[in-house]
Amino acid sequence: MTNRRPWLRRASVTAVSAAALVALAAPAEAAAPSAAPTFRAATTAAAADVDYDTWQRDCQAVMDQALPYLKQRIADTRPGEKPAIVLDIDNTALETDFGFSYPQPANKPVLEAAAYAQERGVAVFFVTARPGIIHAPTAYNLDQAGYESAGLYVRGFFDLFRNVAEYKTAQRVDIESKGYTIIANIGNSATDLLGGHAEKTYKLPDYDGRLS
Repeated sequence: MTNRRPWLRRASVTAVSAAALVALAAPAEAAAPSAAPTFRAATTAAAADVDYDTWQRDCQAVMDQALPYLKQRIADTRPGEKPAIVLDIDNTALETDFGFSYPQPANKPVLEAAAYAQERGVAVFFVTARPGIIHAPTAYNLDQAGYESAGLYVRGFFDLFRNVAEYKTAQRVDIESKGYTIIANIGNSATDLLGGHAEKTYKLPDYDGRLS
């Protein structure tokens, strides 16, 4: 596969600009504590040298830790329990900085884990810092990429002025209020994972913020 770097993008994309969608949803930093254990990719390459194949290997390394846990946790589901997993979108569920077209392709290691969970009755929710104005194209993209969404949370107007970690935590609280147990929360930024309300968290690589 040809190496592709997020800062060497093509000049144009089809239909809707993926870069424009992401630019509207750049996450902010936060400093809330997390109660859940986090599993991280072991990255050996310098961030400036990371290409698509390296990113995929690092994502796979994280999901290779997540999938055995999901298998065991799903097998241990209690009667009446409603398990769920929460996914970030940009460079987590979708190949945002490597997908140069719309719809953007799925991040395959994450899609495989999500599909395994969904086939066994686990609800998959998406919590993103993208603004509500692009809810419809985001939902369409997730569907085209192969995800079955139980719910897509995007930022409303007032959320745009809110700390991203706090906003995302509040969405997980809302999911729990619907009776779900969040067994895993997966994202590539600290703001995706801080704040608790998930049994376990898994952090994909962002190479010191080089990926959105």
